[in-house]
Amino acid sequence: MTDEPSASSRTLDESPDSPALADGAAALRSAYVHIPFCGHRCPYCDFAVVTPGEGGDDAATDRYVAALVGEIAMEETWGPLDAVNFGGGTPTRLTPAALRSILTALDLRFGISPSAEISIEANPEDWSDASANGLAAVGFNRVSFGAQSFDPAVLSALGRTHSVDQTVTAVAASRSHGFESVNLDLIFGTPGESMESWRRTVERALELEPDHLSAYGLTVELGTALSRSVRAGAAAPDPDDQADKYEFLEGIAPSAGLVRYEISNYAGRGHHCRYNLSTWASGEYLGFGLGVHDHRDGVRSRNLRRLDAYLAAVERGDRPRAGSERLTGFRVDAERLMLGLRRVAGVVPGVSGSRLLASSEGERLLEAGVLGLAGGRVCVLRPLLTDEVNRAVLSLPTGDC
Repeated sequence: MTDEPSASSRTLDESPDSPALADGAAALRSAYVHIPFCGHRCPYCDFAVVTPGEGGDDAATDRYVAALVGEIAMEETWGPLDAVNFGGGTPTRLTPAALRSILTALDLRFGISPSAEISIEANPEDWSDASANGLAAVGFNRVSFGAQSFDPAVLSALGRTHSVDQTVTAVAASRSHGFESVNLDLIFGTPGESMESWRRTVERALELEPDHLSAYGLTVELGTALSRSVRAGAAAPDPDDQADKYEFLEGIAPSAGLVRYEISNYAGRGHHCRYNLSTWASGEYLGFGLGVHDHRDGVRSRNLRRLDAYLAAVERGDRPRAGSERLTGFRVDAERLMLGLRRVAGVVPGVSGSRLLASSEGERLLEAGVLGLAGGRVCVLRPLLTDEVNRAVLSLPTGDC
């Protein structure tokens, strides 16, 4: 790892919902690496995922790692990196040695700060003392487990293959092998999940003392097995039920020292996710791998989503781009506003925020207590209505900033 200091070291003296922390994240330099391989496809998943039956065999994984290293070498130098996030898919389906080769390529091309957040997503059933030890030795210091629920019936409904005990064991192994930060992902609002079930899930999760907690309402994405099931007449998630469960978590998380700092994310002091904060602050970040998006020098780009097309492009020496666009004028500021409003800290209004607040819809949202103003910042006070605020932003006139 490079000895050059990072743009921002882990800030232990700031609450995760601090405006200074939220705005300072715009200066962070981050990279996302997508590992698409999964043992199976969960019914609600619409990510760029490849299962063994879809070509995700050992030969494909070897080619993919080589392609990632090749794609990284195509990017202009930039750094050092303050945060690196491996997501998927299931990144831990790669060996620690393969993951090391990718981290080494990033370090050689950009530099990775000694204090960088280096995070990996994992499924509890894939985690063991051996894997925790190997990944810590490679350099990972943060892990995010897809726990989703602590109710076996809900796990089954979500198509998850791990047990509650495997989640408990995975967290313990991470602690014993020196991971600095452990996140648990939860999903609420699965049809058939009672409020009592959700209460037990939240309480069991908090008993594990996670440093970070993410909780998302189950959504029905087009093209997924879940969407086909709902179309055929199966029960869909109930918005009122999800609202009740969201409010329950929001009420109990502070008792475990977790502060909500974004719509769906809670953290203890010093354990905010740097990579996520940088994206919500409209910062620049690199993306490598299947179907990723990135943002650099005012240009947003997206990669090819099909594995064969991605591999073929990199292997012939081409960037595996599916498209790109340069945001200009009002669109840049409107996006800054919408991303910033995801955070509890809110955002300085700017041109787009001022137009929103002066509009009839903005006035209605203020009067209804959906939007609030404090300390020269605008924020969403009712986070489950953030999409409604975004629609109001997108309806604003787009004259010059």
